[in-house]
Amino acid sequence: MTLAPQAPAASEATPTSTSTAPAAPRRRRRTEPLYYVFLVPALALFTLAITVPAVLGIFFSFTNSIGFGDWQLTGLTNYIAVFSDPAIWQSYGFTLGFAAVTVLLVNAIAFLLAVGLTSRIRFVTGLRTVFVIPMVISGIIIAYVFNFLFSNSVPALGQALGIEVLSQSILADPSLAWIGIVIVTAWQAIPGTLLIYIAGLLAIPGEVYEAASIDGATGRQQLLRVTLPLVAGYVVINVILGFKNFLNAYDIIVGLTDGGPGTATRSIAMTIVTGFTGGDYAYQMANATIFFLIAIGVSLIQLRLTRGRNVL
Repeated sequence: MTLAPQAPAASEATPTSTSTAPAAPRRRRRTEPLYYVFLVPALALFTLAITVPAVLGIFFSFTNSIGFGDWQLTGLTNYIAVFSDPAIWQSYGFTLGFAAVTVLLVNAIAFLLAVGLTSRIRFVTGLRTVFVIPMVISGIIIAYVFNFLFSNSVPALGQALGIEVLSQSILADPSLAWIGIVIVTAWQAIPGTLLIYIAGLLAIPGEVYEAASIDGATGRQQLLRVTLPLVAGYVVINVILGFKNFLNAYDIIVGLTDGGPGTATRSIAMTIVTGFTGGDYAYQMANATIFFLIAIGVSLIQLRLTRGRNVL
């Protein structure tokens, strides 16, 4: 059977001037050489200082290396041992609980301070400066100062006032030592969180509060129904950033309790560093890899929650 030739398509049968005109060559956008001058050194330093050590560490987590000398591949042995180690579970439990309590305390106090420091009161600039000072002091220095206070001044005051719970150092009590760590960590972390909240509150147009006042809203109603919804993005950022930072708690704990009494306040970071110095290099690299994956999970949650929020 012979098929009749099909008629050409309209566009082929009657070419227009547009289709017959030669297409103009697309000009590729030229990258400025200065871009590479800034990018390449930074990328090389990041690769050598961060990426390569991280990849090597993950590799050695599958070995029996002690940090030097010969080693052999052991597969998932270290990871299985990590998940069955009660000390590791205790450090994760302490770190997660400490981070959750501290982030709530820091954000509550910082938000209330920010509301006060953005209101029409006297000496606002001086007060903001005073509250920001702890942020510029090293954490280990702050920890040693508070260690002296908790170990000497507070017990002396508790004995003078007849308060039994304060008559002894809370840092020596396994069930109370974490409270001292939370207090000192919050004392240092509040200024940074406070600055973010102040930026968020100052970004709210004054007309919004004027309109709320005209509608008869009280100060409490304005705080709950105007201020909080408009700074919700800042709350999310402070909570996520704070939680992620508190997961890496190390220097303040070293200065206050050094992980004690016993191992009651030993964080994940302290466990990893202690293992490195004790010859458990590969084992703690497996622990560090797990901790790294948890940090990535927190970062992904941060990106998910802050997506579309133009807050900074």
